Amino acid sequence: MRTTRSKAAAAARIEAARTARTAGELLERLRSCFVRTQTWQHAGRYVSALVSEIPKRNGWTIAQQVGDRTPDRTQRLLNRAVWDGQAAASQVRRFVVTGLDAVAGRRTRRGLRIAALDETGQQKAGTATCGVKRQYMGCAGRLANGINTVHLAYVRERVGHALIAARQWIPAEHLSDPDTRSQMGIADGLVFRTKGQLAIDICTDAYADGVTFDFVCGDEVYGNCTQLREFFEQRQQAYVLRVASNFMLTLNAETRMTCAKAVALLATDKRRWQVRSAGPGSKGQRWYAWAWIAAGSRHYLLVRRHLTSGDLAFHYCYVPHGQPLTLARLVRAAGLRWPVEETFEFSKDSFGLDQCQARLHTAILRHTVLVMTALAICAITAARLKTRTGTQAPPPDTPDQRPPAEPGMIPLTIPETARLLATTWHRPKPADHDTHWRNWRRRHQARARWFHQRARLRRDYVLAS
Repeated sequence: MRTTRSKAAAAARIEAARTARTAGELLERLRSCFVRTQTWQHAGRYVSALVSEIPKRNGWTIAQQVGDRTPDRTQRLLNRAVWDGQAAASQVRRFVVTGLDAVAGRRTRRGLRIAALDETGQQKAGTATCGVKRQYMGCAGRLANGINTVHLAYVRERVGHALIAARQWIPAEHLSDPDTRSQMGIADGLVFRTKGQLAIDICTDAYADGVTFDFVCGDEVYGNCTQLREFFEQRQQAYVLRVASNFMLTLNAETRMTCAKAVALLATDKRRWQVRSAGPGSKGQRWYAWAWIAAGSRHYLLVRRHLTSGDLAFHYCYVPHGQPLTLARLVRAAGLRWPVEETFEFSKDSFGLDQCQARLHTAILRHTVLVMTALAICAITAARLKTRTGTQAPPPDTPDQRPPAEPGMIPLTIPETARLLATTWHRPKPADHDTHWRNWRRRHQARARWFHQRARLRRDYVLAS
C-alpha cells in the first residue's frame, strides 16, 4: 500500500510540473501582446485566479485571490490597460493547434481536424452591458436578458479540444446610436454582423494564422447562412452543417425540395440506412442510423435517425474535389461537433467564462481571451498526459458482465488539470488578507447604497414637484 501511494504521489508531482511548464509556455508567448511587463504579469495572475477553485470569478474575487488589496488593478487590466486582445487570441489559437497536432502526430491514426462553430451566452440583469438584449439564450433554454458570443473550437479527434476564437454578437440598435456606442465602449469602426458573418470573421482569423481543418461543423444557425456556406466553398473548405427540415435542396437543375421531403421520397429503402456510431461518449458509443443523398455537385444531405424515437436530424455537406468522400468520414465529422458543448461547460464551470461582470466591449473580449488562455493550458496538458494517466478497465462486452475488481482511472480531465495547476500556483496571503477584503466589501457596499439612496431621493423630488 505504501508503494502504491508513493507512486501515486510521484505521478501527481510529475503531472503538476508538466501543467506548470505548459502554463509557462503559453504565458511567455503572450508577452509580446503587452506594452508593459507589469500588465503582462498581472494577466498571468488573472489566469491563475481563473484556474483556482474560488466559487465566482469576477473583478472582486479575482483581485482577492491574486493578493491585491482592491480590485483596481484587475479592472484596469480589463478596461484601460494597453494590450492587444486579438493578438493574444491569435497566440492562444496557435498554441492550441500546435499542441493538439503534436500529440496527434505521435499516434498511428491521427484523426480528423474539426472546426466547431457555436455560440454561448451569459445572462445579464441590466441594460448597460455591451451587447445585452432580450433574446433566446441557450444557457437558459428560453428568452432572457443577456449577451451572446460566437466561438470557434478546434477539435482533434481522439486527442482533445479547446476554444481558439471568439467574437461577441452586438445588436444593430447598439451600433446605430452614438451615445450607446460610447457608453458601451464600442469602437467607431465596428459594424453590425450576423452570427453567420461573425463565423466568417473568426474563421478568416484562423486561416490567417495558418490553421487548416478537414471539416467545419456547426448547428442550424450556421447551416442556414448562405453567405457562410459560400465562403467555405470559395476556400475549398469541406463542411458538415446542421440544417432545418425545411431547408431547400437543389437535387438537379429542375428539382428542388425540402430535406424532409427528400428523405420521404428517396430514403424509404431500408438498405439506404446504415447503423454507425457518431463517436464514443462517456456512456459508450452513440449509435444512430445514417443515410446520405446527393444534392448537386459535391453537395450531400446527411441524415441521422435516432434508433429508438426515429427523430431525424439533417446535415448539409460539401466535400471539394480531391478530398476523401465516404459516408463513414461524414458521420465521423458530424459526431465531432458535440465537443464544443463540453468545452463551453468546462469554460464556464472551471474558468468562469460566464461570470464576467464587465460592461465594456473591450473588457468582455479580454476576459474571454484570458479564459481561453486558462482553458488552452489545461486542454493541452490533458492531451499530452492522456495516454499516461488513463488506466480505465476495458469496457464490458455483455450486459450481465461482472464489474472489474479494479476499475482504474479515466485519463486526466481538463477540470482535474485545472485543480493541479491551482495547487502549483497557490500563493500564501498575509494574515489579515481575508479580514481586509471583508471590510473592503462592506465599506464599498455602504458607499454604493448611499449613492443609490441619494439618486432615489433626487428622482422622488422631481416626481413631487
